[in-house]
Amino acid sequence: MLTAARLRAHLVAARLAGVVATSREDSLRSYRLFAARDPRVLIGIDPEGAWGVRDLLGLMAEKCGVSADLRYISGLDVIDPERTLAALDVFAGRIREVARRGAPVLLGTGHPRPLLGFYAGLADALSAAGCEVLTPAQGRCVDILTRFGLRTHRLDYVRGVALVREPASGRPGREPGAHSHSPLPVRVALDAAAEAGGPLPELVVGDHGWVCGAGQLGFEAIGLADTDDPALFVGEAEGRVSVAVPVDDAVRSAHYRPLIRYVLDRACLSR
Repeated sequence: MLTAARLRAHLVAARLAGVVATSREDSLRSYRLFAARDPRVLIGIDPEGAWGVRDLLGLMAEKCGVSADLRYISGLDVIDPERTLAALDVFAGRIREVARRGAPVLLGTGHPRPLLGFYAGLADALSAAGCEVLTPAQGRCVDILTRFGLRTHRLDYVRGVALVREPASGRPGREPGAHSHSPLPVRVALDAAAEAGGPLPELVVGDHGWVCGAGQLGFEAIGLADTDDPALFVGEAEGRVSVAVPVDDAVRSAHYRPLIRYVLDRACLSR
């Protein structure tokens, strides 16, 4: 079994926690945009509270371990590895519970390049435990607003994990899937599952819009979030996201393998 101490050392060495690559400037920009209710940063959450920049900084200091000092405006951000470990334990508990019931699950990512393997490992284990890994609306088109304007994407599943990709992508040698924060794909997937008469997921696992979009609709949702993703932590604080794990979400995919092992060990799903 991978111990918490060994995973903590890995988190810091791989810069999944500790000093991370996300800049303080990017994090503060996200907090300002969230406070202004910019949908690009809300990613599906409709906040109940006022959530000004100072409030968000206080929340992110509590949940992630970033500096709460508004005068710290440049440099690299920090994630407290102890907070990551504590959140992973809760995350694993939700995985264990859904596996115990053999309940249907939906997994999706807006960061397929680094995180597809992490979610695919969970999907494999949940399927082996008797959970139905749902794949609704496969092939459905979704129009997503990007920095280049409105772009049509296609909803697809790789190893049981939902992602979107632009129709022109998927060339040999390219990682499948586009980077997206949009909640539209999970809404399309859940609508399709409902229209087909179910089943509906009892747990949604993912990141960005997959977690926030599902949580806002009343589905239990858990996932990973970086210091510039305040929406998941606001959703957790307001009760619409069950677990938000603070971790850098854009390092090499291989660095997430110990996290899979740790979660599956604690969820009693290790083979």
